[in-house]
Amino acid sequence: MSTLVTYHCEDKVGVVTLRRPDKLNAINAALKEQLIAALEGADTDDEASVVLLEAEGRAFSVGFDIVGASSDDASAHDPFRWESILRNSMRMALAPWSMNKPVIAAVQGYALGGACELAMMCDLTIAADDAKFGEPEVKFSHVGPVMVMPWMIGLKRARELVFFGDLIDAKTALDYGMVNKVVPAAELPAKARMYAQRLALVSPEALRWAKRSINRGAEVAGIRTAIEAGVDSYISLYAGRTKVNDEFAERVQKDGLKAALAWREDQFKAFDFT
Repeated sequence: MSTLVTYHCEDKVGVVTLRRPDKLNAINAALKEQLIAALEGADTDDEASVVLLEAEGRAFSVGFDIVGASSDDASAHDPFRWESILRNSMRMALAPWSMNKPVIAAVQGYALGGACELAMMCDLTIAADDAKFGEPEVKFSHVGPVMVMPWMIGLKRARELVFFGDLIDAKTALDYGMVNKVVPAAELPAKARMYAQRLALVSPEALRWAKRSINRGAEVAGIRTAIEAGVDSYISLYAGRTKVNDEFAERVQKDGLKAALAWREDQFKAFDFT
């Protein structure tokens, strides 16, 4: 198995790096498992007080790999298969949240779908000024699998982004409270490390209990229960069939993913509201 995620520690900062740049760090099953393992390993590394999640290449991640399965493939409509996939995806997204140590996401380029959710589940996010955030998968009849956006940016804004699948730039994400800092793209690696090293000056004990207090407050309010309940709702959507998704899958098979995405995006351009 190829190495898609690496880990090392430098100056009390545990660095987890996505390394699938040729696919814009799209999240396949192997990357998902390696990322979970790397984050769990970083959390138990006594040398690290803070964890930095970064990615190689020009995108943080375009989200989950889109498999152009035939609409006639029985496994594509098996709810038990989708339950397993979606729950494992939820496990990955919740990994930063569940850690004792604070996790900082450094985001450049695209952070879409499951990767957008992953960045939001990190404790802090520093974004390059070229970053784009969003959950465009609704345009081909997928949603989630982790409905965390309403908790981060509020119901009205979350509804607009989730319902339409539009992307927002880094400045808008900052205005919405989705990210903490925006820096020039060329400076992201250095600025992210400086940010993480500054946080590592705080005692790990204080960071651990501060994070636990904040997260438990959110959990008392219902964030984890809501996310888990959302996954149950998505199983029927992913296992079901829609006219849009059938046509999208057929176009992926016939013309390739890029062409299928362009076909769907063109339908929305005629109704651009900006």
